This record gives sequence, structure tokens and C-alpha cells, in this order.
Amino acid sequence: MKAERILGALYGQALGDAMGMPSELWPRTRVKAHFGWIDRFLAGPEENNAACYFGRGEFTDDTSMALCLADALLECDGEINPDVIGRNILAWAEGFDAFNKNVLGPTSKIALNAIRDGKPVAELENNGVTNGAAMRVSPLGCLLPTHSLDSFIDEVALASSPTHKSDLAVAGAVVVAWAISRAIDGEPWERIVDSLPAIAQHAQQKRITTFSASLSARLELALKIVREANGVESASEQLYQVVGAGTSTLESVPCAIAMVELAQTDPNRCAILCANLGGDTDTIGAMATAICGAIHGIGAISPDLKQELDAVNQLDFARYATGLVRLRQRREVS
Repeated sequence: MKAERILGALYGQALGDAMGMPSELWPRTRVKAHFGWIDRFLAGPEENNAACYFGRGEFTDDTSMALCLADALLECDGEINPDVIGRNILAWAEGFDAFNKNVLGPTSKIALNAIRDGKPVAELENNGVTNGAAMRVSPLGCLLPTHSLDSFIDEVALASSPTHKSDLAVAGAVVVAWAISRAIDGEPWERIVDSLPAIAQHAQQKRITTFSASLSARLELALKIVREANGVESASEQLYQVVGAGTSTLESVPCAIAMVELAQTDPNRCAILCANLGGDTDTIGAMATAICGAIHGIGAISPDLKQELDAVNQLDFARYATGLVRLRQRREVS
């Protein structure tokens, strides 16, 4: 069952990312005017300077970097090696010509340039607060059990460090990874979601590096909006206007958790709702739908959408799932 949930998390990541790609970084009003309603995979419009490089059903840097992380975890037999993770991400970025395209976030671009210049990850400052760590963390949620919150935070921080070391970026990644890991253990969403504000607070306060509003408080606000809203449209509009759907961890992670709740944990519905939200749609979709996939397993993802993802991206997610479930089982008994 855990293998099915891990596979669900990986496919959920790709599904939310690819569904949200065409509308990424556009205002909500422009998404509505251009697309009406997105409910299937579409190619990135030429006039979207972030999505124009991607065809129908292709995922973006979010899932590409998640697979760089997964490759590093498998290569290092389940140990977290920041320099290998950084090397993998840099190799992907150079192969995709990401430095010359509008696909890398500002924090990741600075960090990858330093890694390219030969600087070890341990010497990088990487104190940005964007969501690059949270958007790729799903394989780590698949790997790490939740025996110890402090150890979990430390390992997520280590894996995030090639591009993001700030308290806020790490806390956001911890929230997403923790939700996925608990889901893989079979914990119901109601219990997972209730635990997340306290998890966020502990993670953000463990090693304070920035001045920032509380991720925990923003999570509570986002969930309150969804629970009290009069329907999906009202909830989405309020999330966009009040919580924010931008590239900051402080906006996008609470928004993603709220979208899991709004979609009632259905991965197919979640991917669609995130794609129509406006803002950082691909990243919010990747994070939220990965959690939904982990909750319900691969069987909950539409076979048609899964088939299209497979055909377009030519990736063997089953290989990753098999490796990650083996490595997780080893950690669970150690």
C-alpha cells in the first residue's frame, strides 16, 4: 500500500505541475480571460513567458527538480548529500538551458550559479524565502518517516540547502513533506491538516534566519477561508486576494494546503482548482496534488491523465517508487 501511495505522490506532483503550467505566474483575471476554465492539459501559451517553453502535458522545473532530488536519494542509497542534489539540479538546468529561460526562481538561479562556479553547498548563504525547496520536496516526504520532528526538519533543511536555507523556505518544505509522509503512513487528512500549523511553527522557529510573518498563522488563515467560504469560486478568490498565490513560501504553501482541503483531497479536482487559481499555479498544484496523491494512492489519479503524463514525459515513476519504498522501510526499522 505504501508503494501505491508513494507512486500517487509522485504522479500527483507531475499532474498538478503539468495542469497548472499554462497559467503559471499570470494574474487570476488574465487566467479567466484567456482560458475560461482549465480542466485538461494544455500547451503553454506563447504569450506566457514562463510557460511558453512547455507543450501539453509537460511538467515544469518543479517536477524536474523533484526528480533531481529523487535521483540523488537513490544514488546515495537514501542518504541526503546536498552536493549531489545541487549537482543534479545544475545538470538539469544546463541541459534545459534554464539560465536563459524564465523558469528558474531568483533564489535558485543565484545558488546554481555559485554551484556552477565550484562553491560547496555548505558555503552558500541561500537565505531566500521563495518556494523552490517546497516545490521539489515530495520525494523526501516519500523517504522520511515521521519518528522525530527535529530529525525530520534537519533532513529537510539539508536537502533544501543547495538552493534554500532560510527558516521560512525550510519550514514550507517541512510542511509539504510532513503531510506527504503522514499520508503515506495512512493517516487521515483531517488529522494531518490539524497538525500542520504546529509543525510549521516548530520548523520556522528552529533556526531563525529572516524576519517573516508566521507560516503557521498563514496556514490557519488559509484553512479558515476555505472552511467558511460560500463555494469553490469564493474560496479561490479569497485565497488569491488574502493569503496570496505568489512564489513566496509564505503565500504558496498555505495556499497549497488550503487547496487540498478545498478539493476534498481528490487529486484530479485539486490539479484543476490550482490551475485556475492564478499566481504560481504550477507550483501550488504540484505541492497540493502530491499530497492528494499520497493520501489516496495511484489508483485515485485519472487513468487518462496518467496515460498522457506517461506518454508525454517518458518517465518511469514506478522505478522511483520502488526505490523510495525500499529506502523508507529501511529507515522505519532503524
